[in-house]
Amino acid sequence: MRSRFAIGLVATTALVLSACSDADTADTTGAKAEQAAGDISLVVTTTPLGSVTEQIATCAGGTSTTLMPVNADPHDFSASSAQVADMVKADLVIANGLGLEGGLDASLQQVEADGTEVLHVAEHIDPLPWGDHDHEHAHEEEGHEGHNHGDLDPHFWLDVARMVEAAQLIGDEVAERTGDDTWSECGAEVSGELTALDEEIREDLSVIPEERRTIVTDHEAFGYFNNAYDFHSAGVVIPGGSTEAQPSSADLASLAGVIREENVPVIFTNAAVNQTLVDALAAEVGEDVQVVSLYEGSVGPKDGPAADYQGMMRENARLIVEALG
Repeated sequence: MRSRFAIGLVATTALVLSACSDADTADTTGAKAEQAAGDISLVVTTTPLGSVTEQIATCAGGTSTTLMPVNADPHDFSASSAQVADMVKADLVIANGLGLEGGLDASLQQVEADGTEVLHVAEHIDPLPWGDHDHEHAHEEEGHEGHNHGDLDPHFWLDVARMVEAAQLIGDEVAERTGDDTWSECGAEVSGELTALDEEIREDLSVIPEERRTIVTDHEAFGYFNNAYDFHSAGVVIPGGSTEAQPSSADLASLAGVIREENVPVIFTNAAVNQTLVDALAAEVGEDVQVVSLYEGSVGPKDGPAADYQGMMRENARLIVEALG
């Protein structure tokens, strides 16, 4: 009798221990699953998008990696084999899209073919067609317009209101993939900060009188900026929407004539590219024309005023006001 009681007690104890063990395992598994939901590998192509994504990731307790270094020209940057491998291993690659990353096109296609999801952000934020901005004097050769980009302009980040949309899109996309709504909430938080930035920049630029809102830029990157902040393009130094085309001497002479005719006081160039052509145009004008370097395709160095996306746009506004206000 005592022996049977002992056996029964052992069996009961084993069942209880087993149940506790199962419960502990379930709790642990659930905890791991919850932890895994917030753990995602993100690789971003450009530095403006990389800056915003990093802010969202930091808020959400995650991390992200940006492929392009500071001052890289997004049109011609190409990835190393190690960077392509990083993209293939990533859970999500966040790209600007619409052909901006000309030097990355083949790599991005390879990454997608290998099964990695690529979020082409520009396609989702109401992109503008080339020419859907005021640049009736824009200097473009036949066949150059949208040379590397198709029919839609990829330079959306120079309109802060569109980066507001991009931040929410990125947060929502990662939240959907991880099951962690914190990412969506952090996307909304960063979007709110960018909405305030957009209002700040509009206020800063409001001091520039209408008659001084005609600009010349190194290439056709400022369509969204012009459309959002009420500027007008008198022309571009490099025809089309890429920095890789080459204008002829006749092109430069013609644009120089437009600059004189419209009394354009400044040519804005890109901090990330060689400005030899812009200097040549300024010399062709032969008058007192400033050349001012802006942050077009990249944020600035970490120790400078344009170290993140917000700083980049504030510094651009400051430089434009200083030149035209």
